[in-house]
Amino acid sequence: LSFLKRMLFFNFFFFFPEINDGEGHPSSSHQTLKGTSKWATSLESLLEDPEGVKRFREFLKKEFSEENVLFWLACEEFKKTQGKKQMQEKAKEIYMTFLSSKASSQVNVEGQSRLSETILETPHPLMFQKLQDQIFNLMKYDSYSRFLKSDIFLNQKKSEEQEESSPEAQTAAKRASRIYNT
Repeated sequence: LSFLKRMLFFNFFFFFPEINDGEGHPSSSHQTLKGTSKWATSLESLLEDPEGVKRFREFLKKEFSEENVLFWLACEEFKKTQGKKQMQEKAKEIYMTFLSSKASSQVNVEGQSRLSETILETPHPLMFQKLQDQIFNLMKYDSYSRFLKSDIFLNQKKSEEQEESSPEAQTAAKRASRIYNT
């Protein structure tokens, strides 16, 4: 997941080095979003946040589809694997766990039957990319929207809002504001 964070961070600031408000002043609103507010912006933002992934997994577990996010995470980790031997081992593990007909946590992807064990002999970092993209889109257009309406998400959001409105949080914000504005 840290690789994904770095890539998203790099891509965002490479293509949008300075975001301005309507009057041409630098905007920092994208930096102020956190927690459920950030998760609600996109599935990508949700998957960048370890707490978001935890809550999303909790939701998917209740829907009996946790294997989707686990497969996506395994593929992200696989892309960072160095060395042919390690890649072969991890590729086989992903295949046996998520893609084989006997997989313990089989994901439902098109072309799954075309992926045979022979591909595991010559692994490369993007060998699962097409399947990973299918799962990502499945989550994005199906599970993610339901997650945003789920009790898990709404309770987390309510909890964050209560924390933000607590007297201690307001006092800390005022102190930070005074320090920043002096």
